[in-house]
Amino acid sequence: MTGERGTSPGAGTDRRGVRVAGTFAEAFDMRASRVLITANSPAWARTAAQCMTGFATSVIGCKVEAGIEAELLPHETPDRRSGASVLLFGFDAAGLASRLLERVGQTVLTCPTTACFDGLPQAAERVTVGGVLRHFGDRYQSSKFLEGQRYWRIPVMEGEFLVQEAFGVQKAIGGGNLLILAKDQDAALGAAEAAVDVMRKVRGVILPFPGGIVRAGSKVGAKRYKKMVASTNDAYCPTLRGRVGVTSALPEGVNSVLEIVVDGLDRRAIENALSVGIDAACRPGVIEISAGNYGGKLGKHHFHLHSILSEASA
Repeated sequence: MTGERGTSPGAGTDRRGVRVAGTFAEAFDMRASRVLITANSPAWARTAAQCMTGFATSVIGCKVEAGIEAELLPHETPDRRSGASVLLFGFDAAGLASRLLERVGQTVLTCPTTACFDGLPQAAERVTVGGVLRHFGDRYQSSKFLEGQRYWRIPVMEGEFLVQEAFGVQKAIGGGNLLILAKDQDAALGAAEAAVDVMRKVRGVILPFPGGIVRAGSKVGAKRYKKMVASTNDAYCPTLRGRVGVTSALPEGVNSVLEIVVDGLDRRAIENALSVGIDAACRPGVIEISAGNYGGKLGKHHFHLHSILSEASA
């Protein structure tokens, strides 16, 4: 959800000829879990992770936001196999528990050679996952304890599926964002792709939208269809500039806008991702880097673009 430009944005600053607006991205509290998926090859671990994170762009319509945090080398996983870490974000632990059961059960348990482990072992809050999925074993399942944790071995046609009984849930932040305002679609997409490439290297964050990029930013509610929870952010639609009833937020020369949404396990991870993303997006054809907010009315986490850049330069 793009939001609106800050109600009182400060003066912009230039970075390689691109204006960085004196505004902030407004983010909000969420809960997160980390799932470690392992398999007998990087390809199968990636396949399971991709399936698990499908249709998970926004809690508004998908009930969860999810993405691949990183691909893991054997020395980074519990069973010393190739793996992938997946982050899932929701508004509460109960909702996350339901999404974990659905997605682990339908996309990881069913995928050849996989096993599934909790990636937040220090989290105090726990939700039961393997302890419910074990029923798929129809009482042929078995359990074992290792270093104080229970794991379930569920028989399947291929062999068996190993899954940890409980997964951690921790406080997290959702909705960090960047807006890339460019002269045309090619310039906007090139800058967004460059930003995504570096932002995805930051551990502790995901970019939940397709390819990490949002073309259809939204505003809260709708002007005409009152039952809509969200609708197109007309202030940032280039084709609506000059239309009656539309107050455009676009500077002169901007003909395409793309957004990058960032969810993170903590504030520092999001700041790091935004910092490298802003730097990478400052390319020829980009006119301004901005951010979506609601004047501080929606979320308590404010990521001021100038402060982020100043800290990165310090």
